[in-house]
Amino acid sequence: MVKYIFIVLSVFIFLSCSKTKEEGYIKPIENESSDQPKNIILLIGDGMALSQITAARTVSNKQLNMLRCDYIGIQSTHAADKYVTDSGASATAMACGKKTKYYTIGVDVDGTPLTSIIELAESNGLYTGIMTTSTIVHATPAAFYAHHTDRFAYEDMALQLTYQNVDFFMGGGKLYFDQRSDGLNLIDSLLAKNYEVVDSLVQVSGDKKTAVFIANNNPGRYTWGRGDVLGTSLDIAIDTFRNKEKGFFIMVEGAQIDWAGDENDQNYLMAEMLDFDRAVGKAIDFAEEDGNTLVIITGDHETGGFSLLDGDEANNNVEGGFLTTQHTGSMVPVFAFGSGAKEFIGVYENSEIFYKMKAQLGFK
Repeated sequence: MVKYIFIVLSVFIFLSCSKTKEEGYIKPIENESSDQPKNIILLIGDGMALSQITAARTVSNKQLNMLRCDYIGIQSTHAADKYVTDSGASATAMACGKKTKYYTIGVDVDGTPLTSIIELAESNGLYTGIMTTSTIVHATPAAFYAHHTDRFAYEDMALQLTYQNVDFFMGGGKLYFDQRSDGLNLIDSLLAKNYEVVDSLVQVSGDKKTAVFIANNNPGRYTWGRGDVLGTSLDIAIDTFRNKEKGFFIMVEGAQIDWAGDENDQNYLMAEMLDFDRAVGKAIDFAEEDGNTLVIITGDHETGGFSLLDGDEANNNVEGGFLTTQHTGSMVPVFAFGSGAKEFIGVYENSEIFYKMKAQLGFK
């Protein structure tokens, strides 16, 4: 009898494994749907790596939202011409799928414009959004809509944004639109394209394309009263886009994580990390409810060489130290949640994030 039970059990295991065998390896049976997402929300913590995440987890009174993700990868951030990247090159790699030179935006190593994931989304009928706690013309957001060999050509970034059809954008930098050296008033250009242009999120009607300028130049710190502009703007964009037939793509940047690292200011750093993570929570909550949304959370590079020297989880404090006021070459984690999230497991170059997103949205 034992012999027959063994034979039946062996056949059952063989048949089960054979059905899931793929490229020479036995793939575990999973309950998660393999359907591709209709929507993608990409959240970039500028300057965020594992040490910043670990410290924020320690000082938080509850688990970080990004740590709700079951699917985790690691990306390498190096630029095409430098071991330690800047935000322009790293954001271009993620937005456009090519490693490029330091201090360039949306172009390849020869200066030829690349097509970004937001431009692909627009051409495929998806709604698009960009929001940042920096200026809207800064390196990371600009890499998703602009093309330039100089990331600091802010007035040109602003002009290029008016040529695009981003449905909702929020950030600082209004002066690059209406106080320009060439005398142009790009606010008028946005109004002519039927944008609602406002200075506060409470003024947003959600009835048309929207430009929200929360500061004339750089937005202030969270601890200086900036408020929950990142999470609130994401909520507004999601509510505006959620019933659109073809879906949406949104990029959210927690920009001042990087600035805090530049200044070697741990308290500033932790406040910006927790602010960013609240926006992550908004994205994951929606993905849980919607069932057809992919959320990706990552950094573009590490800033400050931030190290954890000691800490106390019971009292929610950490003792950190900085090695530099510049970026470093550390690899950074990639967290993914929702439909298609398992495709982000592994170790890969930052440029692969573009191709993974492109494949998940079914773009050719």
